[in-house]
Amino acid sequence: MEASSVDLLSYLRRRADLDDAPDLLGETFVVAWRRLDDLPDEPERARMWLFGIARGVLLNHARGVHRRWALADRLRGHAALAQATAPPADAHLEVRVAISRLEPDMAELVRLIHWDGFTITDAAHVMGVPASTARGRYQRAKELLRLALDPAVAP
Repeated sequence: MEASSVDLLSYLRRRADLDDAPDLLGETFVVAWRRLDDLPDEPERARMWLFGIARGVLLNHARGVHRRWALADRLRGHAALAQATAPPADAHLEVRVAISRLEPDMAELVRLIHWDGFTITDAAHVMGVPASTARGRYQRAKELLRLALDPAVAP
């Protein structure tokens, strides 16, 4: 296998970015190692087998690049939409400050629920805590925010 590595690297460099080629070569050898039982005994057939694996790795890489570009395009579209509908950065500053003064877990929970639109159960899952814990923290956070934002409520 090592004897073909120079040829494989040249093959990959001609078909992918120069920076990606060494990683693709490594991935080719990982796949070949996993499929070592399929390695042909005849040297020339083994060489062609490796090139076949390298081609599959290249195709997977190209699909991944395509998916990343498609995702980037979708994200740019969503970002443009969000920017058009987002309030100014200084809007509701007192609320943002009050949230930032909460304990980090409480603040993140409030943000997930109110800014990102998660349910308490989904927010709990994202944070890796039981839903009952999230409900308790959320109730406590609401009390603390009410006290911080409405001086008339303070004891």
